[in-house]
Amino acid sequence: MSSIPEDLHYTKEHEWISGIDDGLTLTVGITAYAAEALGDVVYVQVPEVGSTVASGDAVGEVESTKSVSDIFAPVSGEIVEVNQAVVDDPSLVNSDSYGDGWLFRVRLEGSADDLLSPEEYAALTSGES
Repeated sequence: MSSIPEDLHYTKEHEWISGIDDGLTLTVGITAYAAEALGDVVYVQVPEVGSTVASGDAVGEVESTKSVSDIFAPVSGEIVEVNQAVVDDPSLVNSDSYGDGWLFRVRLEGSADDLLSPEEYAALTSGES
């Protein structure tokens, strides 16, 4: 399993979030752990720009050769950008999940208190949680 970046936050549903300490626009993707579990990603559906999402809502999906998994909104807010490159080339989720494989950006409305630290996510994925 790949390492867990220390500068991100995480959800129990295996999304990662960057920008928590930088401002109100957060970048969201799925973790390398999830990408490995999915196998080869062949399709990504992301939410529409301008749509409003609530924390915990299913907002898209990732389809692989093994299964289809929902993408959940880690926070509430408005979708301000989607990664068209990952829609056009879903394999970016596998090859660069923490970089070019990001999924969407959301303008935070409310809090982001339910996110996991890198240490908490490591415990979750190692079966200690």
